[in-house]
Amino acid sequence: MMKILITGGTGLIGSALIPQLTEKYHVTLLTRQPQRAIERFGKQVQALKSLAEVSDISDFYAVINLQGEGIADKRWTAKQKLRLEQSRWAVTRQLSERMLAAANPPQVFISGSAIGYYGAQGRTPVTEATKVQADDFAHHLCAEWEQLALAADSDKTRVCVLRTGVVLAPAGGALRKMLPPYLLGLGGPLGHGQQGFSWIHLDDMVGIILHLLETAECRGIYNATAPTPVSQQEFSAAIAKTLRKSHFMRVPGWVLKLALGELSEMLLTGQFVLPERLQQAGYQFRYTTVEPALKACLLPPSSDD
Repeated sequence: MMKILITGGTGLIGSALIPQLTEKYHVTLLTRQPQRAIERFGKQVQALKSLAEVSDISDFYAVINLQGEGIADKRWTAKQKLRLEQSRWAVTRQLSERMLAAANPPQVFISGSAIGYYGAQGRTPVTEATKVQADDFAHHLCAEWEQLALAADSDKTRVCVLRTGVVLAPAGGALRKMLPPYLLGLGGPLGHGQQGFSWIHLDDMVGIILHLLETAECRGIYNATAPTPVSQQEFSAAIAKTLRKSHFMRVPGWVLKLALGELSEMLLTGQFVLPERLQQAGYQFRYTTVEPALKACLLPPSSDD
């Protein structure tokens, strides 16, 4: 059984991915709490506390790098920006250096990024080929993160970088943080509501990683977003419709700026991101439009809706 090394495996995406991987691979997980990881995933998963405990990275067929503190978890103070950078850059640099130094490095390196790379794009659709001239923090964070991963690309290792949209999941993640006002009947869009909202269902996020892992032709940058991005207004209305709640409130941009500072710019600009290269690579999306994705996340499985 081939071995896979995963960082960030106890997060939202990793927690859904690992059970799929253990059917075919032996999984080694880097985590600050190895015992809790073993209790969660079972003894078929090996849990290590740091990359230093990996004696030879050549033992692994693939490395999947999902580590990184949540970008919208806290206000972007100087200290928080540094934490966001180091939680992504340090481990990615270490992994690339280890792979480049190995005689027989892993054949596949899949590493995270985010659609924040694209900066403010207005209503113009964005693909992986879009030329970007952004200078905001989210772009800076993602651009360096990607370059550190792509440094490992060689004739022995193919690197795939995932620019991930907002992940919709039944438990946890961004959607759960959005729900309280909607459940109270006070839901509404952020700012003017016309900014792009590029999303991906968790099932497709896992499917995309598995597809890239097992498709030898895949390498380079991929947008991990559903093929039909919506406006923030449309997404907000779809949540209210799914929950059968009213949808009349609006959060003014100045309120977000006051509450969140620089972080608010990411929420108030957005992008309409298209997964062009994933579709060219033959990936078939399970959720292509937002309402079925939201129903799968928010309604009981037995619901007729």
